[in-house]
Amino acid sequence: MTTTDAASAELRELLLGRIRDVPDYPQPGVIFKDITPLLADPVAFSALVDALAALCARHGATKVVGLEARGFILAAPAAARAGLGFVPVRKAGKLPGKTLAQSYDLEYGTAEIEVQVDAFAQGDRVLVVDDVLATGGTAEASVELIRRTGATVAGVAVLLELGFLGGRARLAPVLGDAPLDTLVAI
Repeated sequence: MTTTDAASAELRELLLGRIRDVPDYPQPGVIFKDITPLLADPVAFSALVDALAALCARHGATKVVGLEARGFILAAPAAARAGLGFVPVRKAGKLPGKTLAQSYDLEYGTAEIEVQVDAFAQGDRVLVVDDVLATGGTAEASVELIRRTGATVAGVAVLLELGFLGGRARLAPVLGDAPLDTLVAI
């Protein structure tokens, strides 16, 4: 797995300055990283979309996956800006038609994500986009799911990486040579 310095210091400062800490949410002791102020700022949001679209081009992506739910908010405009198709990867039971599912472990239990079976064409190179890389479970499952469709994973790109939660290490074995791009790491 490679890591690319996907954001300039100026961009990182702009983005991080628009991410708000919400203490004790969703439970006591957790500091939630709220990206809604960033989304509400047209300059910061546009800069974020530009950076993600540039990663699409850099990695030769032909499709962009957004992970439910906040990944949709980032991936869809980045795909449009890059002139690519957007594919939602959703929680089980949320997509119509035939789907392919991938289960993964959570701290206390399991979860499942799905993609429509016809979402990718042979030879598609898919960039996975999400808002936060925490423990890496959802990103790991999405990489495995995309590969099961026959498409190639061009990389994973996230707005914010919470390094202390170990998601990068969890992703390393499944990413192989595909890059993990983080715009802001804490």
